[in-house]
Amino acid sequence: VQLQASGGGWVQAGGSLRLSCTPSARGVGINRMGWYRQAPGKQRDLVAIIAPSGDTSYADSVKGRFTISRDYVKKTTYLQMNSLKPEDTAVYYCNLKRGMVDYWGKGTQVTVSS
Repeated sequence: VQLQASGGGWVQAGGSLRLSCTPSARGVGINRMGWYRQAPGKQRDLVAIIAPSGDTSYADSVKGRFTISRDYVKKTTYLQMNSLKPEDTAVYYCNLKRGMVDYWGKGTQVTVSS
């Protein structure tokens, strides 16, 4: 399964970006999807996940600012990021979890300037 992520870029603090992630394989089905991020010199951390049921979970640092959602027809998962802060700067990775196996996208850079 390959994950195609897009939507990163540069934005000033307080701005918004929307990330998208679509599995390239057919017949992927509905899986747990998530977004993670990794800042330079730091570990990769969970940002948000959405279960097949639609239940969502967020890191405390993004609660109230980020929203994860999915389009079941397009099988695309989105991460709407509002009120961005410089500390949100990182490479964002899309994740698909199928059973015990994790699939990762290549990552998209998000840069927030102060």
